Amino acid sequence: MSEITVSVVYALPGGAATEIEVRVVEGATVAEAIERSGIAAEIRGADIAEMPVGIFGKRVRRDAMLGDGDRVELYRRLIADPKAKRRRRAASPRVG
Repeated sequence: MSEITVSVVYALPGGAATEIEVRVVEGATVAEAIERSGIAAEIRGADIAEMPVGIFGKRVRRDAMLGDGDRVELYRRLIADPKAKRRRRAASPRVG
């Protein structure tokens, strides 16, 4: 079976990112690429198994099959709902 190359990426708060390129067999899943990358050791303190994942910005399940050149992304959980934050900001009186 042939191999494909994919990247596994985790963006850190503040803009820095960890990106690891891995070779996996054709037909591999997102979960297999994450495991093969060893990224869990790079981002200590994060529960990799509970993180939402995506390919090129689109959320997918961990059993989604990969294609050559795919970018697997691990997403941090949101601390605050961005929509609720905007509503609060819009509702507060402006000082100025």
